[in-house]
Amino acid sequence: MKISFSTLGCPRWTWNEIIATASDLGYDGIELRGVGKDISVPSVPAFSDENIEKTMAEMERQHLSIPCLDSDCCIHMRENQEAVQAEVKAYIHLAKKMKVPYVRVMATAPVPQPLGAVDEGYVRERAIALGAIAHQEGIKLLIETHGVWSDSTRLARLLSTIHSDGVGVLWDVHHPYRFLGEKPETTYQNLKPWLCHTHFKDSVATAEGFRYAMPGFGDIPLEATVRVLTEGGYTGFYSLEWVKRWDMTLEEPGIVFAHFASFMRTLF
Repeated sequence: MKISFSTLGCPRWTWNEIIATASDLGYDGIELRGVGKDISVPSVPAFSDENIEKTMAEMERQHLSIPCLDSDCCIHMRENQEAVQAEVKAYIHLAKKMKVPYVRVMATAPVPQPLGAVDEGYVRERAIALGAIAHQEGIKLLIETHGVWSDSTRLARLLSTIHSDGVGVLWDVHHPYRFLGEKPETTYQNLKPWLCHTHFKDSVATAEGFRYAMPGFGDIPLEATVRVLTEGGYTGFYSLEWVKRWDMTLEEPGIVFAHFASFMRTLF
């Protein structure tokens, strides 16, 4: 088992605090979604050309890796195609320098619920083009089970037409279950050929929809999901995505990160 947490969960922390906490709690990796005021990973000072060698040396010293760079690049937005491509390239370039295998991209509106329409033909076209760029650099772009792509049958259908070694899947285990009622076995079987990385989070249903909860305190079938993944031979990261940056009322990262590490170890 390899566990990581996304920096989305600790928006007030410095990079040094993030590394120290991951090491102290026995994490294997840190997933990058901004640091402090910089939500764009290529803009984070620790990863600049002047600092990156020192940063990666400290990561290695602490026996930590970076499983994925999480971008906000929305490849479904036709009107921003040139800007999106430039940003994706910046993430690919940084991932190569940092020896990070994956870059997450968005292919629908940046809200978790499956709302709105998306031009599947255009998404396929851009995924093929950008995946080719990524593959040339030894990187894979990951489309997440997010928004309309929380429907794993729909996402599998899209990926089956892309045929690219530069495109894979990030399974956010929350969204297909919470919004579509998919069992973990169903999601896994649909996405297994492309599955590279996972996001773990929990929630409870409410009259208004749902509210996030610490892992194990909600009703997302996390134990069943881990069982499906391990029985299927998954060897990637189990990464906590605590959305503190978007909801400052959620529990503090130090509490949740420690809890997740302990919780996940009880499942293996």
